[in-house]
Amino acid sequence: MKRQKFLTFVLLFAVALCAGAAKTPKYVFYFIGDGMGLNQVNGTETYLGALEGRIGIGQLCFASFPYTAYATSYSASNGITDSAAGGTALATGCKTYNGCLSLRPDSVTSVTSVAKWAKEAGMAVGITTSVSVDHATPASFYAHQTYRGKYYEIGCDLAASGYDFFAGSDFLVPDSKKEGEADLYTRCSDAGYTIVRGFQEYQKHKAKAERMIMFQSEAASKADRSSIPYAIDRKPGDMTLQDITRAAIDFLYGKSPKGFFLMVEGGKIDWAAHANDARTVFSEVIDMDNAVRIAYDFMRLHPEETLIVVTADHETGGLGLGNSDYTLYTHLLKYQNFSASTYSTHLGKLRKELGEGFTFEAVRNDLSENFGFWREVPVTEEQEDRLLLAYEALTKGTDKGSESMYAKENALGNLAKKILNDNVHLGWTSGTHTNGYVPVFAVGAGAEAFHGRIDNTEIAPLIGTIAGYCNGNPNNVR
Repeated sequence: MKRQKFLTFVLLFAVALCAGAAKTPKYVFYFIGDGMGLNQVNGTETYLGALEGRIGIGQLCFASFPYTAYATSYSASNGITDSAAGGTALATGCKTYNGCLSLRPDSVTSVTSVAKWAKEAGMAVGITTSVSVDHATPASFYAHQTYRGKYYEIGCDLAASGYDFFAGSDFLVPDSKKEGEADLYTRCSDAGYTIVRGFQEYQKHKAKAERMIMFQSEAASKADRSSIPYAIDRKPGDMTLQDITRAAIDFLYGKSPKGFFLMVEGGKIDWAAHANDARTVFSEVIDMDNAVRIAYDFMRLHPEETLIVVTADHETGGLGLGNSDYTLYTHLLKYQNFSASTYSTHLGKLRKELGEGFTFEAVRNDLSENFGFWREVPVTEEQEDRLLLAYEALTKGTDKGSESMYAKENALGNLAKKILNDNVHLGWTSGTHTNGYVPVFAVGAGAEAFHGRIDNTEIAPLIGTIAGYCNGNPNNVR
């Protein structure tokens, strides 16, 4: 640990010495792909290459950035971090224990984030995500709580932050358990925030808003307030991470003459990886990349004033690209039309619609349509027998199903996903996080500072030093 702190200090000192010669970025983008390890990126590019009919990669925008590093992600308490401790390290440059948000391991001393440093330096600040705004990673940038599950208290910290723009699905727990305390919508409104629902409503109110919070529609939150839909499940009218990024840039640009700092989290890469749902993982990585492209287009207009950094808080799932011979068939993933959890819901609806017509033959036809089974994806006799048993369990009411951290699946939906993984030759070691290295990609003013092996605690201080918010780590980490 002492050696790591010494190396961090040396690196920050070198960056500070070079700061006078380099252009200081006025606009800083910090993208965090929750759960996005090296193989989530490599697997997505391999899948994109396969869609083009070849062995190789189809390039993601952020993976083509000229400066790269790989980072360690352990927390102060565990060899494998959770998103609260991982987010805290990425936001503040300080390690803490799993479950904790921007407090030192003593559970008392607050540590400030790069977003706070930017705000104190006169920048406009935005914190955005594809999940709820009070979830662990975004909360690390503004909240100080001993436990990530204190959602109402985290929301109170959001209202008090003074940041300019927030966006996500909604508040997970908007109401206090204490009688007489205002709900979070009221607290935020009293703090000067205009709350809008969706991109169109944002456009109507942006001109008069001093500060803004953008949520998905009331109907979408009623269905699922915890997140916006997966990219693979998206329907017309659903709010997207691209909408969020576009609105954030639009709102923050010109808000301060000094520039802005914007954090964007692709939060559901992690959720899909917890479920070992490869197609949904890769679709979420592509979706975040599309948001990065919006920032990259902005950088083209401000090439000497923009820094974009893309990284992750940890790897999820222990994804392995290959589990048998020397072949990968990632192109087969294109035949999956739903996330595995949504497919389970789809099967439940199909059963109600068909009634007695919900036969195994009907299920076979549905699996063929929505997973490519028997048509494009081979199904062995043994696998078909397992599908039949899962079907019988569903119809007899004996299906115990499967549950990952953020999803519930019936046995039939879960098995369909596993059979597809087997055909693609993908492997998973875990249903939770791992200690795998996470990638760091950077482009723009000061991006050359990101190279080699670093620790996740080095990223925020590097950004702060490059952008002129601070010199080193304001939390006095040495």
